[in-house]
Amino acid sequence: MRHAVAPAENVENNSFAVTSLLKICSHCERRSKKDLGVRIPRPLGNGPSRFIPEKEILQVSKVDTRTQSIFEDAFAALGRLDNISLVMGFHPQYLESFLRTQHYLLQMDGPLSLHYRHYIGIMAAARHQCSYLVNLHVNDFLQVGGDPKWLNGLDEAPQKLQQLGELNKILAHRPWLLTKEHIEHLLKAEEHSWSLAELIHAVVLLTHYHSLASFTFGCGISPEIHCDGGHTFRPPSLSQYCVCDIANGNSHANHHDDLFGNQINASSMLFLLFFFSGSFQEEMTTRFEREKTESMLVVTAEDEECVPSRDISRHFEDPSYGYKDFSRRGEHVPTFRVQDYSWEDHGFSLVNRLYPDVGQMLDEKFQMAYNLTYNTMATHKDVDTSMLRRAIWNYIHCMFGIRYDDYDYGEINQLLDRSFKIYIKTMVCSPEKTTKRMYESFWRQFQHSEKVHVNLLLMEARMQAELLYALRAITRYMT
Repeated sequence: MRHAVAPAENVENNSFAVTSLLKICSHCERRSKKDLGVRIPRPLGNGPSRFIPEKEILQVSKVDTRTQSIFEDAFAALGRLDNISLVMGFHPQYLESFLRTQHYLLQMDGPLSLHYRHYIGIMAAARHQCSYLVNLHVNDFLQVGGDPKWLNGLDEAPQKLQQLGELNKILAHRPWLLTKEHIEHLLKAEEHSWSLAELIHAVVLLTHYHSLASFTFGCGISPEIHCDGGHTFRPPSLSQYCVCDIANGNSHANHHDDLFGNQINASSMLFLLFFFSGSFQEEMTTRFEREKTESMLVVTAEDEECVPSRDISRHFEDPSYGYKDFSRRGEHVPTFRVQDYSWEDHGFSLVNRLYPDVGQMLDEKFQMAYNLTYNTMATHKDVDTSMLRRAIWNYIHCMFGIRYDDYDYGEINQLLDRSFKIYIKTMVCSPEKTTKRMYESFWRQFQHSEKVHVNLLLMEARMQAELLYALRAITRYMT
């Protein structure tokens, strides 16, 4: 005897048949399901980034088989492909190194338990009000068995994690203030003390997510559809374009002309090419202190206070604490000389000794970002960009008081214009203030893939700067 088909199943089958026959667009199909009482979320944004057209991002994986393979592996490992990875897909060599390192930090054997790792990620991202990363790790924290009560606020977390709050705060905003006394406080906290190996793991996680928050804001990363702020149940406005255009993502946002498209200033491009050709020679003088002082005069975007929401601020202490130039108000902090303590000669071996293999992975990631080049600059080919990459990296370290004795800091002012410096300082020091206008205003003639590359440099230079201060403090404690 044949079973009767339920009315709802009849409707579903009929809906499918009509869709197949008439090629009804997905939006119309969603509306038909809505008639059944099913609430269908609609993405709020247009793709993985608010700054970069979706078509450009998706095109990368279509034409580059390596990128597609990396995406497939990431999805198989995590069960998702986040928007950060999609944007980093412009540079598959780097993405592969980044995902390998992040996977090891979060999922492989290590001193810290899995739920501690994700909670530390939440703490670090929250310092910069990065709701995207906070929401991502709230979900991961719960999936690995984390206590939901901890998500009510840092004061609900174990005392051991609460004590990490001071280190989180200083590393995120003023790492030059970190001392061996801060390290001693964590390692000798009676029953809530950290081991050296645990602390190294925590420091790497904190610096990783502080810098990743910079990349997230710098590239305008949009939340995934399943996360807070990534979807709505409200129907789209139908004025000015048809329903099918909405369903296919063909809104006006994808077609409007660039406001600055007809006003590209090529003078900076010509100067850069002139410089890289070797025709331009600058006398070698010690300009670090001058550049360090000038960097303090570069204000971040809007230069106003950003008040974090309760949802974010509950994951860290002292919300008013933020970046302050290290030599302001007459305070003198000794310059951090790389010749005295460097990643290559000191930090690398310390991390590798206490957290095996991680030092090697970090080193490969730093080198990948620093050395990555396609020998192009906008529409120009066969260009040596090594001096530009070094200027960007050293300018960021300069803002943190880190000096290379063998570098001519006069090159920075020759290669980095003011709008670019404002973008760099905002993204590195106060990333939550980064705006689309700032992203568009520097190097307007450059491709989005090149700007993403710049953001990778900023992210890794910032992470290494924080690590240098933290590892130096740990070394001083140990000696």
